[in-house]
Amino acid sequence: MNQPAADLPFRPLPVPQDWDRRGLPAWTYHSPALFALERRHVFLNHWQVAGHVGDIPAPGDWLAFDLLGERAVVLRGQDGTVRAFHNLCRHRGARVLDGAGGHCRGAIVCPFHGWVYNLDGTLRGAARPETFGGMDRTRFGLRPVELEIWQGFVFLRFLPGPQPAVAALMAPFAADFAAHGAAELLPVAVPGWSTELPVNWKSVRDVDNEGYHVAMAHPALQDLYGRDYRDLHLEGGLSMSIAHFGDRPGRRWSVRRYAAISPDRPDLPAHLRRAWTYYGLFPSTVFTFTPEAASFYQDIPLAPGLTRLTGRLYRRPNETRAARLARYLAYRIDRETSAEDRQLSVWSNESMLSSAFEGFHLSDLEYGLRRHHDRLRALIPAMRLESEPPDLAAANAEMIGAAAASA
Repeated sequence: MNQPAADLPFRPLPVPQDWDRRGLPAWTYHSPALFALERRHVFLNHWQVAGHVGDIPAPGDWLAFDLLGERAVVLRGQDGTVRAFHNLCRHRGARVLDGAGGHCRGAIVCPFHGWVYNLDGTLRGAARPETFGGMDRTRFGLRPVELEIWQGFVFLRFLPGPQPAVAALMAPFAADFAAHGAAELLPVAVPGWSTELPVNWKSVRDVDNEGYHVAMAHPALQDLYGRDYRDLHLEGGLSMSIAHFGDRPGRRWSVRRYAAISPDRPDLPAHLRRAWTYYGLFPSTVFTFTPEAASFYQDIPLAPGLTRLTGRLYRRPNETRAARLARYLAYRIDRETSAEDRQLSVWSNESMLSSAFEGFHLSDLEYGLRRHHDRLRALIPAMRLESEPPDLAAANAEMIGAAAASA
C-alpha cells in the first residue's frame, strides 16, 4: 500500500516498523484555548490556497479569501501582476471589496466613505482630503499579504511561518503538476463550492488523511478502482494518494460510463494515466487531478466545532465534449464520496465527547493520519498532554521553552 511505483518522480517515506499507533487525545477536538493556538501556529503562518490565476484573467478581476479573522483579496493589476492585500480600508477598516470575487473597473472604491485605491493597492485619493490635514497618501495604500504563485495556483500566508517558499515546499510534486498542465487550467462555469459542517476541522482531516476506509465507506470509489489505492507520505507536510481505474467493468452506471469515456492521455507519465491523484498540503489543502479535470479543496476552521469545507473546480483548455462529460461523471462520483466523508467526520467528531472514547488505535494504512497529528504536536507541544491543562497557553509556552533549552 505504501510502496512507490518505480516511475514516481519522488521517493515516499516508508511506514516505520514500530510506531506509536495512538492519535491526538479527545480534548484537542473541542478546546477553545487550543483553537486559539491553532489559529496562530497552524493556519495563519502556513501557506493557504486562494485560487488559480485562471480565476482572475483580466486586470481588475479579484478573489476574496477569509481565514480566522483575517481577510484578503487577490487582485490582478492593470500591469497584469497578481497581488494580494488585506481586504481592509486604511481609513476605518471596512472591506474594500465584498463578496467571493468579481471585477473592478480601474479602481477599488471603499463602500464606507469612498476612499479610492489603484489596482496596485496604492491610495489614489481620500474622500474630502482637506479634512485629513497633511495626510501622506503614499503611507495609506492597502497592506500587502504574502503571495506566491506556483503552477498557476495562488498561495497566501498572513504571518511569517515555518514553511519554506512554495516552490521549494511543493518541489516533489512539480513534475506531476506540470505534466497535468496545472498552470493553464481554467475555471468551470460554476467554479466554487462551500458547505459548513458542525465538527472540529481535525475530524475532517482525520477522515481524509487515510484510505483505509475507502473499501467500506465509498462504494463508488471502490467500484472505480477497487484495491488499487495507495497513500504515500513525504517530508514537509506533503502527502499523495493515487489510484488507477479502467481495469474493471464497474457495476454503477456513472462509474462504468466514466471509465469508458475518460480521455486517454498518452502525454502523461505512466503513473498518471488513467489515475486519480490527490496531493495533500499541511494543514488542510488537497489538490486533485483526473485525466480530464482538476480541483483543490480545503477545510477552513470557523470555530472549535464548526468547519467550512470549500473548493474550486477547473477544466483543461480546449475541452472536448467527451472530456466535459467525463468531468461531469467524475463530479457525480466525487459528490457522493464527499457526502459519505462528511457523515464519517460527524460521527468521528461526536465520539470525542463520549466517556467511552479511549483514543485511536491506528492501522499501518492510517499512518498518514498519525503523521498529521505528529506535525500538529510539533507546532503545539501541549497537544501531547492526555488532558487539557488549566492554562493551556502557559503550558504550551513552558513545553516550547523546555524543548529549546534541551536542544
